[in-house]
Amino acid sequence: MNKIALLLLLIFVVSCKSKSAVVASSIDATHLPVNTIIENHYNNKNKFSTLYMKANARYADEKQTQNVTAEIKIKKDEQILISIRFLGITMAKALITPNAVNYYEKINGSYFEGDFSGLSKWLGADLDYNKIQNMLLGEAFDDLNTGKYNETFAEQVYRLDDFSNGNIKKSFFLDATTFLIQKQEITQAAEDRMIQVGYSDSREYNGAVIPSNVSINTFQKKGKTEINLNYNTITLNEELSFPYSVPNGYKRIIIK
Repeated sequence: MNKIALLLLLIFVVSCKSKSAVVASSIDATHLPVNTIIENHYNNKNKFSTLYMKANARYADEKQTQNVTAEIKIKKDEQILISIRFLGITMAKALITPNAVNYYEKINGSYFEGDFSGLSKWLGADLDYNKIQNMLLGEAFDDLNTGKYNETFAEQVYRLDDFSNGNIKKSFFLDATTFLIQKQEITQAAEDRMIQVGYSDSREYNGAVIPSNVSINTFQKKGKTEINLNYNTITLNEELSFPYSVPNGYKRIIIK
């Protein structure tokens, strides 16, 4: 299976200019308790039924760089459809639901049907539906209300570090004014791997605040991967279709 195409389907970096969304706070930002920080973050919760995004995409690792276009459709909490195109031709497509990942790519004529467990191991990053959806929307990977945090404050940014899950360290950096996520990281020291996602320049829509700039990097022993998306279209709450079917003659890939 072509990892480049699949990473383009599942991990995103956004880079475009827009008006920042601001949520005012009258509380002294240097002395907020963790539960208040988390509550204010979730006051930014996105309220929409469907989301459509179109972007120019750039993939880079230590060996190569590729430029394609990406189309992303989200039916909130239910499904995500991602299409990768080159010169107008669909080269790869993925349909992601809470229980399954379906994917095909044209270069090798292959497809995948399965869940997130084997896929996460193969990609070197622990993924599930909520993580991918939250990553696209600028929300925390996990429910912040379930963690136990060490809190620090510097340069108008709250940092919440969660060490409660053994080998896994999760860090969340929140803007002290908007309480939007600026950056989040998941580090697995024993496996020597990390996924890092940074956000800036969020745009406010009706019922939703969506980051315009997202920087996602994965670090593993075998190297670093970076993907950039430059959005040129974003629409909310329109009726969307989610067509997906594997072309005839493609070979199924089994991830062990």
